[in-house]
Amino acid sequence: MKYVIYSIQVFLCCVLLFGCTEKNKPVINDTEVLHQNEDQLTQIIIYDVFSPPVASRIYAYTSLASYEAIRFAKPGYASIAEKLNGFGKMPQPENGKQYNYTLAASKAFCTVAYNIRIFSDTVLHRYEDSLENVFKAAIPEDIYNRSIAFGDTIGKTILMRAQKDMYKETRGMAKYLGSDADGKWQPTPPDYFDGTEPYWKMIKSFSLDTCSQFRPAPPFTFSKDTNSAFYKMVKEVYTVNKNLSDSQKTIADYWDDNPFVVQHSGHLMFANKKITPGGHWMGITTIACRQSNADEVKTAQAYCLTAISLLDAFISCWDSKFTYEYVRPITLINAWIDRDWNAYLQTPPFPEYTAGHASISGSASTVLSDLFGQNFAFHDNSDSAYIGMTRDFTSFKQAAAEASISRLYGGIHYRPSLDTGLVHGAMVGNNLLKKIGMQ
Repeated sequence: MKYVIYSIQVFLCCVLLFGCTEKNKPVINDTEVLHQNEDQLTQIIIYDVFSPPVASRIYAYTSLASYEAIRFAKPGYASIAEKLNGFGKMPQPENGKQYNYTLAASKAFCTVAYNIRIFSDTVLHRYEDSLENVFKAAIPEDIYNRSIAFGDTIGKTILMRAQKDMYKETRGMAKYLGSDADGKWQPTPPDYFDGTEPYWKMIKSFSLDTCSQFRPAPPFTFSKDTNSAFYKMVKEVYTVNKNLSDSQKTIADYWDDNPFVVQHSGHLMFANKKITPGGHWMGITTIACRQSNADEVKTAQAYCLTAISLLDAFISCWDSKFTYEYVRPITLINAWIDRDWNAYLQTPPFPEYTAGHASISGSASTVLSDLFGQNFAFHDNSDSAYIGMTRDFTSFKQAAAEASISRLYGGIHYRPSLDTGLVHGAMVGNNLLKKIGMQ
């Protein structure tokens, strides 16, 4: 909870330290408000331990609502929601009326967050109260009330679509326990959890025609023949993991982004909470916006498109995972090569092909490259508060490639799944950009 409290304090400093007007009213930094909104949500997602696919859904709806409210602050920004699947016409501000669109965006963001099934809503209410108190002191009452009402209307309009995206229906579906058939996924040690979100491909995508629109070709056919491509693929994971360099371990640790790492010590079991893979890319979006001095509307657009690319990549990737139900390396390495071997990272509880990290990184990096440039170099400190590590990248694509290969170093993915996932994710990202008319 320390990060949540810290965020509220930082937010108040951000909006108040820019000085006061002659009437002792705070001067608000619009872009910092948006950054703090996203940061607050990330901390709640970490605290509430949402799975990566579910977290991506939360980011997508909240960030879309924020953009749809704030886009009126600058000319030339069209609705994104109206070009996506199932949203329809978005509310418009009244002609001739004044609004504070940053306040409206924050209200839309929070309205969606409350109703998208976060658990720590009390924390979010405290944050929203502190935020709104700053705006009350900064703007006339009529503009404040009108902006709050507009943002709430935007949020409720976005939620109408969220209520029909199959999320609620998938909550009550049967668990996925895998299969003992050759080459098929089964729960992995040490905890043997059932499969995460086996029905995620049923979630209504924002930009894909169908969840299988970019489904890749089947992976290598199961074979125990030591000369087969399948066996060599399994053996590579073992060989790489037995000979990891310090730099490879650093890369694996840096991109682990496991929101709930279960650790064992004798008979004790405990878990560490961390940022999700999607949360890591949302943090990279923050860095890109700040580094490029993006204004508030460009910032909201970047958060919105990155979040949507993450959700759609998860939907597409999970279609592949639960269609092919591909076995994880640890299952076969323990059975065929070394029964005492354990992966460097904890193996996630869902099928292997394609790789989720590669898919979402391919998608997010494609969108961010389009928004900020193909050779956008940046210092990534988005995860430093959680794991105490930072890294430097020459481009979003380089970061995505490293995120992808980190899963081979971690011992939890085969190389072909990573290569396929990156290509597959880029297709999802490009499809989104085309859908909204940016390509």
